[in-house]
Amino acid sequence: MTIHNPLLEDLLKGFDTSLSHSGVNGERIARRLYELSHIGFTQVGGVKRPGFSIEEKSAKALVKKWMYGAGLDVSEDGAGNVVGRLKGANQDAKVIASGSHVDSVPNGGNFDGPLGVLSALEVVEAWKDSGFTPNKPFEVIIFTDEEGSRFNSGLSGSRAMVGEINEEEIQRLRDFNGADLEQVLEDYGSSIRDFKNAKRDFNELELFVEVHIEQGKKLEQENQPVGIVSGIAGLAWLEIEFYGEAGHAGNTPMIGRKDPLVAAAEFIQRVSEFPQKVSETGVATVGKMAVAPNGANVIPEKVSLNVDIRDIQEQTRDQLVNLITEEARNIAAKRGIQVEIKQSTKIQPIPIAENLKEKLAESLKKFGIKPTYIPSGAGHDAMVLGKHIPVAMLFVRSKEGISHNPKEWSSLNDCVAGIHVLKDFIEKKMME
Repeated sequence: MTIHNPLLEDLLKGFDTSLSHSGVNGERIARRLYELSHIGFTQVGGVKRPGFSIEEKSAKALVKKWMYGAGLDVSEDGAGNVVGRLKGANQDAKVIASGSHVDSVPNGGNFDGPLGVLSALEVVEAWKDSGFTPNKPFEVIIFTDEEGSRFNSGLSGSRAMVGEINEEEIQRLRDFNGADLEQVLEDYGSSIRDFKNAKRDFNELELFVEVHIEQGKKLEQENQPVGIVSGIAGLAWLEIEFYGEAGHAGNTPMIGRKDPLVAAAEFIQRVSEFPQKVSETGVATVGKMAVAPNGANVIPEKVSLNVDIRDIQEQTRDQLVNLITEEARNIAAKRGIQVEIKQSTKIQPIPIAENLKEKLAESLKKFGIKPTYIPSGAGHDAMVLGKHIPVAMLFVRSKEGISHNPKEWSSLNDCVAGIHVLKDFIEKKMME
């Protein structure tokens, strides 16, 4: 069955051709987004490209072809990370790098990941077309399995590159078919040994900058095409279990009940109130809950829930964790029930250096864009690299904030505006 894919015509519709200048070509970006959209295309207009899949590998192969055409030296490590390197006038200088990923969530959109890869590559294409030679080496990177749909544990490529995936995790990983990492890698064309050897020396890198769709509505509200990421939030997960006493819903008096679901309901309501008391950028969410024995006519015995807590500053994130933990204990004590609390995940936030945000702001102003600062609540490959080298991020406006969905959309005008800002910022960094 032939499936009509209107992405190219929709991108070009209303495109301001005057934005194609200084070597940046909007139509080239549109056609490349369109070509990538056919790999793993779903009938509702999305894409399905799990990490380490045939579809992800095919998408990388297509971008590698474009990399070669742009004059890059291309390599791929044992984790499947692709690096296209452009020599600089000063080969002894540290590398400036940019990129993202081409894998997707199941039935995801066409911009999350590919836009960052193609933006970095378009900077190289623009230099080639305008005869510009950068002073420092520049790399375009495609990271493997950022979304985590293969193993339910994302950022596999960037974490392998920094040597963050240990032996215990390697042994534990199982994909959606039950295959272990060794089997998945063999099917992909790699091996456990090569995967472990993907760790690289970050002393040779000066900076990584990533372009990504916003996945939120701030830029749309501000009517700006591109914004500056102020920091990447660090995640903390709490697993909380309230224990009460099960009983008959009809025969147990209301007075004296030890109902853990009532305690959980009060707790959830309180969780929503804490972030604004601590930080403008903090968030807390209860998105998963289980009730036991989960009978319509039974007072619950146990309620288990997870709290997702994030902020771009570690101090305020941890303060929020402490407040929420203390509140769970207070509610349990007040209602005469027991509570157990376990912190299952804790990831360091990555602040963006002030000098990098200032230089990004200069580049935005050069193109008449008002600097808008946005915290990233989602994780990115830049977050992983940011533990080892300076990183910066640009967000491109997302229509209605929709992401991880076939309706995900950023206009070509906004995408090209983001590329001009990226190019100007990188060229400034090249001269330092």
